[in-house]
Amino acid sequence: MSSSNINSVYFDGQYKEIWRSIIPEALTKAETEYLIQEVALVPGKSVLDLMCGYGRNAIALAEYGIHVTAVDNLDAYINEIKEVATEKKLSLEAMQADVLEYQPERTYDLVICLGNNLNFFMQAELSKLFEKISQALQPAGKFIFSTWSITEIAIKEFQEKTWNYVGEKKFLHEAKFYWNPARIEFTSHFINTDGSTEIKKGIDYLYSINELINLLSQKNLSVKEIYSIPGKKKFTIGEPRAYFVVEKL
Repeated sequence: MSSSNINSVYFDGQYKEIWRSIIPEALTKAETEYLIQEVALVPGKSVLDLMCGYGRNAIALAEYGIHVTAVDNLDAYINEIKEVATEKKLSLEAMQADVLEYQPERTYDLVICLGNNLNFFMQAELSKLFEKISQALQPAGKFIFSTWSITEIAIKEFQEKTWNYVGEKKFLHEAKFYWNPARIEFTSHFINTDGSTEIKKGIDYLYSINELINLLSQKNLSVKEIYSIPGKKKFTIGEPRAYFVVEKL
């Protein structure tokens, strides 16, 4: 993400550690096993992990001998991944870059973007990103992403105010729903045990399944399946998360 994108700094500060703590290791393990099976990944195959965060998927895949390029805009994440890759001697390259400006230097068997990140972008930006992903894929390569902010999910799950607790920390999440473009603008208040507060603002742009299928098809990318549990349960209305399996034509 670029510095002009309001979401670009949402994941630094306190949320960096909150995000790590709310993703169970079992989910990363299940996602990794699915990705390996879906794309027939073996040592020597290559994966591009866009907006990789602290590298949970990138590291897990690299531990299987798969070459991974991990890209994120936050130095703290990238430095952490580099340290792990060096320590474990993984075939894992971590790069700090604005994902919209990043230019892959090779093609990949698989591109992943797991964690709702695609909803950070307006339509023109998302279209640009899909073009970049299409160019980065080998023929018949796959692009797999997850989201919980497609229209079919977000409208049902939307709440204007929620309180959540992670360990001893709590955070207040306030949201407003807007149309044209369809989006949820939110403010998160992260409250420490000493009463100090960190405030972050963000936007999730909402796209329906049909809109995403059309945007992807314009870049020679075809949606093959949508799951709520990858490889096991197809997505239906009411599910809280969707995994899109996309193939380059």
